[in-house]
Amino acid sequence: MTIGFYTSTFNDRPPEEVVDFAASAGFDAIEIDVGGHIKAPDRVEDAVSLARSRGLFVSSITYFGDQLDADRERRRELRAGISEFASVIGQAGVPIFVIFPGRDDTASDEANYDDFADFANGLIAETQASGLTFAIENWPGPGDNFIGTTPKGWQELFRRVEDRRFGLEFDPSHLIRIGVDPYRALEAVKDRIAILHAKDTAIDKEALQALGYHGKGWWHYKLPGLGLLDWPRFLRQARGHGFAGTLSIEHEDASYGWPGKDLAARRQGARLGLDYLKSVLNGL
Repeated sequence: MTIGFYTSTFNDRPPEEVVDFAASAGFDAIEIDVGGHIKAPDRVEDAVSLARSRGLFVSSITYFGDQLDADRERRRELRAGISEFASVIGQAGVPIFVIFPGRDDTASDEANYDDFADFANGLIAETQASGLTFAIENWPGPGDNFIGTTPKGWQELFRRVEDRRFGLEFDPSHLIRIGVDPYRALEAVKDRIAILHAKDTAIDKEALQALGYHGKGWWHYKLPGLGLLDWPRFLRQARGHGFAGTLSIEHEDASYGWPGKDLAARRQGARLGLDYLKSVLNGL
């Protein structure tokens, strides 16, 4: 496995600075955020070339957006952009394009899954020549209701999108906070994992007791090794199923400068995550 990080942690910093830090810190790879470090399709090649010039493997490019936006014009514009990005990302030789499914609250569950699956199947057909893989991250969204972010949701999607070029950016931190066993969840989708997000979650049991599941502040995203996940078990499981891709650290740990606060603390957090994951992998 290679270890990288998702550049969104440093979206306030110029791309040159971000890749220089990644290389100097000893990362193998980088996951580039479109909104922070690419902006437009005609800048993909430059962003990828910059990372590669520092000896970094570009594991994936990630584009945030609700592909099922209830506003049909916004949905159309976003999907047109996704399609254009997919073409140039594939041409640049980046293996994975990460997107988010979203949800249309005005439509039924079945309609949401059918609509997104049709879009995903279209993307797969459009990029046949490049072989680009599409992955969705299992972030539940701001309303905790995005489709395709739970074991049941994955089943719904994968029976509609059968091509193995469509899979998951599997993030165990989201599963922990919504009460899903990440080890059982990984087992069920072991052949559809494109990339792993290395992020953890801590739960304050006293705050949970006081506030309940619908309260705020009882869970917090943490760097790998600082939350509840048993990383040796999790990575041994992933490796046992043949996963040899990238562990991409998504640093959203408020104890280390996130979001967008002390830069030195954010860099320290990224280095701590790298060191921890290296130690785990060395011990497997």
